[in-house]
Amino acid sequence: MSEKTAKRRDGLIEVTIDEVSIGRGAPDQEHERAIAIYDLVEEGGISIPGLDQGPYALRVALHDAKLTLQVSPSSGAAGVSHVLSLAPLRSLLKDYFLVCETYYASIRDATPARIEALDRSRRAIHDEAAAVVRERMAGKIDFDADTARRLFTLIAALRWKG
Repeated sequence: MSEKTAKRRDGLIEVTIDEVSIGRGAPDQEHERAIAIYDLVEEGGISIPGLDQGPYALRVALHDAKLTLQVSPSSGAAGVSHVLSLAPLRSLLKDYFLVCETYYASIRDATPARIEALDRSRRAIHDEAAAVVRERMAGKIDFDADTARRLFTLIAALRWKG
């Protein structure tokens, strides 16, 4: 854990994936998950309305096609658990994966303008999905915009088929 993260009361000291409900993925998928988790721990910021006991640990599980986000203070005190339905993200995830596939397939032979357009599309979908995550969790678990983007990255990595 970096010194910067250790000092942030809104920081995440740990992000874990419930392997019983989510399971392990292919090596590429595990790599994407690890990067998303690293980014959340290093740069993520969250707050729990009415609970100022950070930094926090985040545990992500999947139950009935919904993500359960369990946030616990590092002090060991009782935390909160909230469910995030993936239904509002389903079409965004589909679009995101399609644009990403097209982007990676185009890197070798597309024009720079085409690659830039695809990258803008990918970022726009990512931003829209992050806004949906923030909106759905508002008042329960609050994320800054960058943390919501990182959380969507993790959600995408959990859903990615490789």
